[in-house]
Amino acid sequence: MGILVAAGLAVSDGFSGLRLLAATAQGRLFKQDRRASFAGRWAAVRQDDPEPRDDAVEHQARTLLKRYGIVFRRLLTREPNAAPWRELTRIYRRLEARGEIRGGRFVSGMAGEQFALPEAVQTMREVRRTPASGSRAVISAADPLNLTGIVTAGDRVRAAGRNRMACRDGVPVAVMERDEFRALVPLEGADRLDIARLLIRRAKVPVRV
Repeated sequence: MGILVAAGLAVSDGFSGLRLLAATAQGRLFKQDRRASFAGRWAAVRQDDPEPRDDAVEHQARTLLKRYGIVFRRLLTREPNAAPWRELTRIYRRLEARGEIRGGRFVSGMAGEQFALPEAVQTMREVRRTPASGSRAVISAADPLNLTGIVTAGDRVRAAGRNRMACRDGVPVAVMERDEFRALVPLEGADRLDIARLLIRRAKVPVRV
């Protein structure tokens, strides 16, 4: 099966192969464990009817819009497999001409063209009118929502699955990197401790706050 996968002739629905590729790309040795059996369902890759590139780029362009709501060039910094922006722009201009999406300036401070789903524009307006409530959420640093240092100000947070980031009212405020707490905005006293508790892993490990 390994030969067929390497030749692009077969795929599996398991995750062991993906873990191996990710570990190799990061220069780490892949540790064998019970999940590394490479078991799963296998399927042949069709070679006789390749999808035209324009159709593939349009599919990706629509996927990115569904993921982010608003798309512009800088937003794709952490999308290594994205098509070139010039190709995506051509698709977005076509969708805008059809009235399916909107073009304009939706996010301040970002250069270049921006495109958005109509419902995303409405959501942004509602969020702007909603007063801050102090609501908090924790996401993985590997989540596409991790745009710290890309769309928001400050240093970037490494997009690693083990790292977690706390947000307050949608704004990143702290990150837990390798079990070490790091504030992204000024945090004092009880507020700092409360945010740190949100980021502690389920397993009880020492955390430097």
